[in-house]
Amino acid sequence: MSWRGSTTVSDRIFASLPYLLPLIDGIAFGQFLFAQFPPLQLIFLPLLPLLKIYSTVPFAGLIIFFALFLLVVRNEKISHFIRFNTMQAILLDIVLMLCGIILPILTGGLQIRFVMETLSNMIFLGVLAAFIYGVVQSAMGRYAEIPTISEAVHMQVR
Repeated sequence: MSWRGSTTVSDRIFASLPYLLPLIDGIAFGQFLFAQFPPLQLIFLPLLPLLKIYSTVPFAGLIIFFALFLLVVRNEKISHFIRFNTMQAILLDIVLMLCGIILPILTGGLQIRFVMETLSNMIFLGVLAAFIYGVVQSAMGRYAEIPTISEAVHMQVR
C-alpha cells in the first residue's frame, strides 16, 4: 500500500528503526536456539550496545515504548509512513509482551522442556521474520502488511 504518496530516504530510514524494539524484546525467546547454534549469536552482535543500554537503564523498554507512541504515532506532523511503521512495531512488541506472560503459564503445568523450547523458538523466528519483512518493506518505501496487526494499525493511525 503506497498510495499515500512517495517517501523520502530519511522517511524510509526512520520507518525502519522502530522495528528494533520488538527485535530486542524478542531476543530473549531465542535463548534455546542460540544454545543449539552458537554461530547464530554473531548476527546479533551489532545490537550489543542497544542490549547493554536496555539492561542497564531501568524500564528502558517501557520508556521507549511510550516515547514512540506519544511522540511519533500521535504526532500528525510526522509522515503517515513513519507513524504506520512505528505503530506496527509497537503492536508487535505488545504481542511479544503477551507471549512473555502466557508462555510460562502454558508450559508451567507441563514438565516437558521440549514444548517450552519449541514455542520459544517459534516466537523468536516469527519476530525475526516480522523484523526482516518490516525493515525491507520500509526500506523499499512500501507499507509492510502483516495480517491482523496492520489492520489494527490502520484503525489507530489515520
